[in-house]
Formats: sequence, C-alpha cells, structure tokens
Amino acid sequence: MRNRFLTIFLLLAGTLLAQNNTNSPYSRFGYGELNDNAIGANRAMGGLSVGMRQNNVINPNNPAAFSAIDSTTFMMDLGASLLGTFYNDSRGSNATINGNLEYLNLQFPIWKYFGMSVGVMPYSATGYSFALSDSIGSNAHYTQSYSGSGGVTHIYGGFSANILNWLAFGINVYYMWGDITNYRGVSFTESNLATISEESIMHISDYRLRYGAQFFHTFDKHSFTLGGIFEMNKNLNGKFTRVEITTNDTTKLNDAFSLPMVWGAGISYVYDKRLTVGVDYTRTDWSKAKYFGVVDSLVSRSKLIVGVEYRHNPTGRSYAERMYWRVGASMSDSYVRQAGAKDYCVSVGMGFPLRSIGTIINTTFEYGHRGTPNTLQENWLRFTLSASIAENWFMKRRL
Repeated sequence: MRNRFLTIFLLLAGTLLAQNNTNSPYSRFGYGELNDNAIGANRAMGGLSVGMRQNNVINPNNPAAFSAIDSTTFMMDLGASLLGTFYNDSRGSNATINGNLEYLNLQFPIWKYFGMSVGVMPYSATGYSFALSDSIGSNAHYTQSYSGSGGVTHIYGGFSANILNWLAFGINVYYMWGDITNYRGVSFTESNLATISEESIMHISDYRLRYGAQFFHTFDKHSFTLGGIFEMNKNLNGKFTRVEITTNDTTKLNDAFSLPMVWGAGISYVYDKRLTVGVDYTRTDWSKAKYFGVVDSLVSRSKLIVGVEYRHNPTGRSYAERMYWRVGASMSDSYVRQAGAKDYCVSVGMGFPLRSIGTIINTTFEYGHRGTPNTLQENWLRFTLSASIAENWFMKRRL
C-alpha cells in the first residue's frame, strides 16, 4: 500500500508540472496569477490556514500544524478544479474555462509529537492573449498585441515539532522553478511603418523558507489555536532576459528580481469538535520586492479571511449529521497596481466522509471578483473536488 501511494504521488506530481490554470489578462503583470495554496477542506472556509490545527486536514500554509497528525496515520490530499472566468470592460466581454489537477500533498508522523509533509503546488500561473486597436490621427492605425504563458511551481518539504504540550514550531523548505514568457508588440496597418515587439523570458530556479508557530490549548469542549507564519525577503535566482525582437537586441537581467517578506497571524476556535470559527490576516510586502530592477512596481498585499465549519454529530447515525458544512469569505489587495480595487471571494463547501476507507471527499464552490468599473472587471467561478485519504500505517500489530 505504501509503495502504491508513493507511485501515485510521483506520477501525479509530474502531471502537475505542466498545468496552467488561468486565462486572466491580469496575469501579464508581476509573476502572474498568484496561488494562495489553500487546499481541501480549508479552501471552502475562505482559505483559512494560519490558525488552523487539525489532525485530519493537511495544512501546508503553516508548517507548525504538521505535528497535529495522529502518530499512526498517513494522509494524502489530492485536488482538481474547474475554473470559469468572465471579463467585461468598455470594449466588450469574454469568457474562458480551465480545468486542471491542482495540488498533491502528503503528511505523516515521524515520531510522537513530530510531523512531516511534502507536496507540489502552483505558486503562480501566466496565461493570456489579447489585442487592442487604435490610431494616431488618420494616417497611423495600429494594433497592440499581448500574450503570455507559463508559471512557477513549488515543491515543499516541511517539518513540525511540539516543543511543549501547548506550543509547536515548523519550517517549510520550498524549491521553486518555472518559465514565464511575456510578449508585447505594436503593428501598424500602414506598410511603411515597422512592427515593434518585445519579449521577456523568466526562468526561475530557487528556494525559500517559511517558518510557522502555533499556540494551542483545550479545556472541556473548547479548543483555541493562535498561529503565525513568516518568510524573509530574498533575491530571486534564475535566468532573466529581455529581447527586442525588431532589433534582435538581448538584455540579460541579473539581480533584478526578489521575493517579498511575508507574515501572517490567525486564530481559530473549536467547540466540541462540531463548530470551527477562524480568522486569518496575512501581509505580503510586494512593494519592497524588486521586479525588473524596480522596487515600487508592485503593490503590497493584505488579505483578510473568515471561515466557519459545522458538523452536527461526528458519530451520528444519520449521514447528514456526520457531513461537514463550510462557508468562508476573503478580501485582499491585488499586488498588481493596474487591477485597482480589492479582490473579493466567497466560498461554500461540503465534506462527505467515507467511514469504511478513512477518506473525506471535499467539494468547494467559490465566486470571486476583481477590478473596478473603470478597468477590466473579472468575475470567476471555481469548483474544486478533492480527496483527503487517511490510513493507519504505523500501528503495532498484536500477536
């Protein structure tokens, strides 16, 4: 059974590397459409993660949560999504649909009070193609063309330990890699005017670290968890080039990109293993990160999340009593200056436990909006289906 899980992990991890789950014009800015990496059950709660500590849910966003796993349990979480996006501006409207395998995560105990997790997830995705036509006077008609593709994937390995019976620390080591290509050109209808075009190519290959901590306490039927995460800003390694296609001039950009400092805090409350309520706040200092050598080309991003999960009776006879019911909402700044106002998202979902095989099938429906009436408005609907599989691998057999 263990070999079968590892084989599945390797095969599906390879499949994930080729995924691109966006068709957004906003993905031409920065490193593309960022993924917050909420998985499984927590995605239906708006993406709660920093203050969430559960023994039946993998939480890759806060590595301190890995030690919550039962000392005999191996877990795998696999998710796929279907995304429909609708665009609208003064020139008209458009719609696209994408479907992809999205993430794959494993978690297992190392020893009592020690947990570990590995997984592969998208960091960002770039995918767009559009054109705008205009004129200068009556003698120069032109078309601006924009297209881009690629993305960044990261694979992580994380470790967590309970230092005391109320305190846990953890660390994630991420390896990031991927290629992002952005093209823009101006072509003129008049044949006597030359086409002007430029292509930028980013090949990213680097690592980063995330630290996590959680304080937790349980008394009677009440449980509280307070969590925090932190990442240092760092220069981003890779190969970065900009090509003026018209003149065939190539510029290599060294030490021109960096990743931002990230910090976050979250708190959750659980009553009788039935009701969970949580709040997260994260801050990503993109305005201090270098992008093509410029420090202030991106915008710092704050994100606020609230979420609720309810389960009427974990041991109830009725299947509906044992189901998970979830709802969440989030509000965040876009790190893309051109996107303007806040990004909003609301989510609902259900978890269907399969008692006989230790699996929970999770469904999530999300609606999100970005942009203002004066910019390109983007509305999206996403359905995520995931399977959280748990098996007892480490039990001692009795003779």
